[in-house]
Amino acid sequence: METQKNNPLHGVKLEQIVTDLQVHYGWEYMGHVINIKCFNDNPSVKSSLKFLRRTPWARTKVENMYLNYLKKNTK
Repeated sequence: METQKNNPLHGVKLEQIVTDLQVHYGWEYMGHVINIKCFNDNPSVKSSLKFLRRTPWARTKVENMYLNYLKKNTK
């Protein structure tokens, strides 16, 4: 199997991304930065995963937020 050294998201599951962001930032901040219903209205990891798996533009925003989170926490 080929490794992807330049891809920090390689091998990271969407559930882990959402969970890490929720623990670090909380639903309120995440909903402020990315205004989607699954973060603002009765948020849960399960509902977020369901929405993000069906909505590529929202998943991209969450992945970008996670990449920024990784950059800030690895310095």
